[in-house]
Amino acid sequence: MIRVLVGDDHALVREGLALVLGARDDIDVVAQYASGEDLLAADAVADVVLLDLYLPGLDGIEVLRRIRRRGPEPKVLMLTTIGRPREIRRALAEGAAGFVLKDSTGDELVAAVRAAAAGITAMTPAAAAVLSASAAATLTPREQDVLALLGQGMTNRDIAAELRLAERTVKVHVGNVLAKLGVTSRTQAALLATRSAGTPSTG
Repeated sequence: MIRVLVGDDHALVREGLALVLGARDDIDVVAQYASGEDLLAADAVADVVLLDLYLPGLDGIEVLRRIRRRGPEPKVLMLTTIGRPREIRRALAEGAAGFVLKDSTGDELVAAVRAAAAGITAMTPAAAAVLSASAAATLTPREQDVLALLGQGMTNRDIAAELRLAERTVKVHVGNVLAKLGVTSRTQAALLATRSAGTPSTG
């Protein structure tokens, strides 16, 4: 059973999230909080925290930072109505397990929670599209090629063979792609590549 905490200052949002998630046999919403202070002070144990980016008092990023200081668990999924690339990158850099826009479908939300609980970077398609679109203009054509192949799960060696490049050159391109996308791992980059291409992914 995946235990979930919800932190959002809007009661209707909290209740809606709890209804959607609670309808699944493998998910249990154990508590709901209207502020970051209350969530941090809680003794409820969870596997995943759904955390609004714009909480009153301590904002979602600061709450995320304090949760991450305590250890690798629980995983934190950030929630927001409007996804801004800079905020998504900042949340990922602070250790968020993923990003969910509030206009996502129930199935997308559930998939993100399950992925986060499994230790997989989770991002709903709309959030991934926002981040990918903002980075697309900054990637060179070769970097776009590398990103597309990352989305297919290729290793640096595979990419080098496919593009007829030296492996160390590919490593440099991968590093540039990660920096421009604002993510910290090739797994996160691959997720953005597959989601922006419209291919379902949990990785």
